[in-house]
Amino acid sequence: MNPQAKLISTMSLIMGTTITISSNHWVMAWTGLEINTLAILPLISKSHHPRAIEASTKYFLTQATASTLLLFSSMINAWSTGQWDITQLTHPMSCTLLTTAISMKLGLVPFHFWFPEVLQGSTLTTGLLLATVMKFPPTTLLFLTSSSLNPTLLLIMAITSAAVGGWMGLNQTQIRKILAFSSISHLGWMTIILIYNPKLTLITFYLYTLTTSAIFLTLNLTNTFKLSTVMTAWSKAPSLAAMLMLTLLSLAGLPPMTGFLPKWLIIQELTKQNLTPAATTIALLSLLGLFFYLRLAYCSTITLPPNSVNYMKQWQANKPVNPLTSILMSLSIMLLPLSPMLITIP
Repeated sequence: MNPQAKLISTMSLIMGTTITISSNHWVMAWTGLEINTLAILPLISKSHHPRAIEASTKYFLTQATASTLLLFSSMINAWSTGQWDITQLTHPMSCTLLTTAISMKLGLVPFHFWFPEVLQGSTLTTGLLLATVMKFPPTTLLFLTSSSLNPTLLLIMAITSAAVGGWMGLNQTQIRKILAFSSISHLGWMTIILIYNPKLTLITFYLYTLTTSAIFLTLNLTNTFKLSTVMTAWSKAPSLAAMLMLTLLSLAGLPPMTGFLPKWLIIQELTKQNLTPAATTIALLSLLGLFFYLRLAYCSTITLPPNSVNYMKQWQANKPVNPLTSILMSLSIMLLPLSPMLITIP
């Protein structure tokens, strides 16, 4: 990709995200989301592969529809109340339309179909942006309007997202699709607690971003896309393979890793809100995700594949590990002891 074009796309992404998260007016928030959508399209389609072009088309159509719904929702609210302020969302129809629009932008069930396909058609670095940076502005809008949204609707969408993310990820062999369904499942955890403790949603998103970034950067370094190639990737960086296993277990939410913190806090908060059945259900559904995380972790640390593979062990292809990857991996694994400090941050 042309360096100038890449620079323009990257700067537009930063600008669009900043506009959305710092705006009080619905039209400004919508403008930021549109800038983001247009900026990521060249990055998705930069390989010129038919799969990449298909992914960028699907992404554009979905995001354009969601943006239209969001603008329509804000117009209905402004028409009935005279308010364009994001926090002044009071009209019931506007609240439902906004929930639909943001769910479509994030990839929440039942609007999740586009996300695995788009991630599969993108490169790993673009996939990292789609799974983390591109979800920050819609999550911020949910945070700002959390007091106006329907708790029952969000609860149903959250539990179905956790269920679908777990079930659909079980039978996948493509790592990008596994990470896409993992993202859908984690979105369920973020959504279920949104009404009751919005700050906890943001903490969950930050820790998910941290862990997922470490995994994407590691896979990009070893150039692995399938479960069968993960088995031979250890020869490039043996220590990195061991760290990848721990990072995957952290993403699964196992103690004493960092990923256990948001699940622990969410279950605790749901129990305080007398939503013990919901807490039990979503905790049990996370076991589905644990299965494919364990399978991925097992494949990443195995040194001798159990069946013959068509990929050579790339002994000569050793690359120096990026310091950022090392830092992110360390934080993904060892941040749990700092949890009291994270919780008490105002």
